[in-house]
Amino acid sequence: MVLGDPVPWFSAPVITGGSFDLHVSAGRWVVLSFLGEPGNPRTISEIGELVRESAALSEQHVVIGCVLSGQPDIDSLAAISSSRLFFLADYDGAISRMFGAEGMPRTIVLDPMLRSIADIPWDIPQGHSETVRGVLRNLPDVDDSAGVPMFAPALMVPRVFSFDLCDFLVQFHDQQGGVDSGFQYDVGGKTTTLSNHRLKRRKDVPVNVPEVRELIRTQIVRRVIPQIERYFQFQATRMDRYIVACYDSETGGHFFRHRDNVNAGAQHRRFALSINLNNDFEGCDLMFPEFGRRVYRPSEGGALVFSCGALHQVTPATKGRRYAFLAFLYGEEDAQKREANNARLHITEQQYIPGRDRLFSEDAPQDLTAVA
Repeated sequence: MVLGDPVPWFSAPVITGGSFDLHVSAGRWVVLSFLGEPGNPRTISEIGELVRESAALSEQHVVIGCVLSGQPDIDSLAAISSSRLFFLADYDGAISRMFGAEGMPRTIVLDPMLRSIADIPWDIPQGHSETVRGVLRNLPDVDDSAGVPMFAPALMVPRVFSFDLCDFLVQFHDQQGGVDSGFQYDVGGKTTTLSNHRLKRRKDVPVNVPEVRELIRTQIVRRVIPQIERYFQFQATRMDRYIVACYDSETGGHFFRHRDNVNAGAQHRRFALSINLNNDFEGCDLMFPEFGRRVYRPSEGGALVFSCGALHQVTPATKGRRYAFLAFLYGEEDAQKREANNARLHITEQQYIPGRDRLFSEDAPQDLTAVA
């Protein structure tokens, strides 16, 4: 590991059940302790030290992943596992090799943007557990991790939808009722939609009425697309989905931290577009954990635009309902990738048919300078 560099992402089984995806753990300090064989007395001692230190930690501040290269006693590990400290299986040694830990067990500490800030081998003269303890006890709050205030690279665009259109879309959702919204996940190399209310609770209504879609498209083309080109230097020509979503506080509406372009069915997405349709709710704001715990909320009818590669979450709705229009924006090369990735969609997923996602007709000049 070269200190200061971003580390490679990986996924690994959690020995006591479940799985761990490194990229989702960004936005807090991440400690990866490569401990080798679980039967080694030194390993048992190091685990004990980490368990004691983790007792005083908050999982919003630090998480510790203990990476083991051999099969342990699962029951004994389950008794000391928590959301702050867990055990990862690396039985083929692939992750250890990736992090340079195959020859010498070590602990590597990552900052909230998943860059290495400490590499502590077992043979460090100052003592491994003592050094790790000192690092853990001196890690600042995530909001102070850069030494200066952090702001997510998100674009706020006010006054995209008129109040009348906002009201209409809210009524449209209420009349249709909405369906429980899942999330995309790759299973066996194929992208499929799963439902897990622990990770996401939201009801969606697709907008399929041509006249309404055209009204939405027109206002986005005139009021959002020019701003994306000006501030992000990207020309969006396509839009994935026309959805009105509702996060309801009575059902615990929220969306756990995630990225919008990590699976095969979503690799074409460049920018996420979130337009609030009301403002009489509490909670349910967007947060970008890699940039601290600051929350972002566009005004009624206003948009928030951000990279689909950014880790983000929707905080729980605590009062009322939040209604929003949600879509993804991308370009012509991305549309070709999306079509090619049809082969990587599960049989239950709808195949992409090029054409309906266009923001401009094929023969229309793409004049993005007119802003209402």
